[in-house]
Amino acid sequence: ITLSVSYVFIFLFVSFTKLTTQQKRPTFKMAEPMDLMDALRETLKNSLIVDGVTKGLRESVKKLDKREASLCVLAESTDEKNIVKLVEALCREHGINLIKIDDAKKLGEWVGLCKIDKEGNARKVVRCSCAVVSNFGRESIALEVINDHFKRSVAAE
Repeated sequence: ITLSVSYVFIFLFVSFTKLTTQQKRPTFKMAEPMDLMDALRETLKNSLIVDGVTKGLRESVKKLDKREASLCVLAESTDEKNIVKLVEALCREHGINLIKIDDAKKLGEWVGLCKIDKEGNARKVVRCSCAVVSNFGRESIALEVINDHFKRSVAAE
């Protein structure tokens, strides 16, 4: 009996291995198209999970200058306009993709600079002027939407 059980186990293991190696890369299909801001929010969330987001102007500029960034998110509601010029110039010079959003508090919430209450609502949100993504984490529909946005903007130029 033990010999037949081990054969059954080996057969199941080999069958499972064949199934998993023959599977193709999953394609993502959506019921309705995701807009850029929703895609950015989900991408930042996935990047936070793998510790791939740098928050704040000083640390973000360091990453941009070292060319360790894949994506830069900049809040346009900063008090100092020289911050916007600096980050835009660094992104342009090093060929790093840049997305601008309107509110620094929104960016602070998206990168986790807040407290979450029992109901899941963000409280005590801290403003964030700039955030840089160096590791996207897992592939997702949101990342595809962002990549398509940059492909279309390059094609339009």
